[in-house]
Amino acid sequence: MTLLVQTLIFGGLIGGVYALMSSGFTLIFGVMGVINLTQGLLLITGAYISWWLWDKTGVDPLLLGACASVIMYGVGWLLYKSVIARVQRIEPGLTLVATFAVAMVGEGVIALVFGTADHSATPGYSTASFHLGSITVPKAQLYACVGALLVLAALYTMLRATFMGRAIRACASSRSGAELVGIDVERSMAQMFAIGVATTGFGGSALAVLYQFLPDSQDIWIGRVLCVVVLGGLGSLPGAAAGAALLGLGESLTSTYWDVRWATAVPYMLILLVLLLRPQGLFGATLRREGARA
Repeated sequence: MTLLVQTLIFGGLIGGVYALMSSGFTLIFGVMGVINLTQGLLLITGAYISWWLWDKTGVDPLLLGACASVIMYGVGWLLYKSVIARVQRIEPGLTLVATFAVAMVGEGVIALVFGTADHSATPGYSTASFHLGSITVPKAQLYACVGALLVLAALYTMLRATFMGRAIRACASSRSGAELVGIDVERSMAQMFAIGVATTGFGGSALAVLYQFLPDSQDIWIGRVLCVVVLGGLGSLPGAAAGAALLGLGESLTSTYWDVRWATAVPYMLILLVLLLRPQGLFGATLRREGARA
């Protein structure tokens, strides 16, 4: 029983981090209909930024997630203005190809700058744990999950309680209607895309603490992100949270009760099952539309 509780705790903590890592992807799709294949690259970029700052300053890499988020906001704005907006004006369907191309180029640039060796941030608590009787709670996973949930709460509050958030939700409902009431749709889209990318700043910081990474790790992380959003329903923030929890628990249970080598296959197995049995995701089409506006 203790082992099961331990496994569920670990899976839940990792699921919280996965929810943040996927939030930008599902927000961008929900508002713009863009499948952003640079999400894995952006997560790895955030991880490298946090690792580099931690290596130079010694400051907690999770706290440095705030700096990484600010930098990634700028990266998102630049990516939208230089690639996404231009491609959408030509042919919206080409954004899939464009983001894939950016991901490949970005991987090469990161390899040139940082090399191809593994990296990870190892603060003092990276191997420490809290002990609750016979239950062990890893500090790194707990801190990363708490930080991820705080960022998700801030994102949700921004979308619901600020003018910028209301403008973004209006654009998601109807761009022409938003224009009629005086909303600058192009500016709102740029802000939304940049905010979605900014969430990868803390996501990358958590990744840097919890995992080893290298430039082509983006392939693994885009797979996990796609699994989360397919599980929950494309464009649904609540669905992404639920999908992330299911993925975290699935990986944790597989590693504990089957074989750790199979844990990396869990995301792709889940994607296949959902696409075969319920292509609209576990939360269905209605919630997917609502979640995009949440």
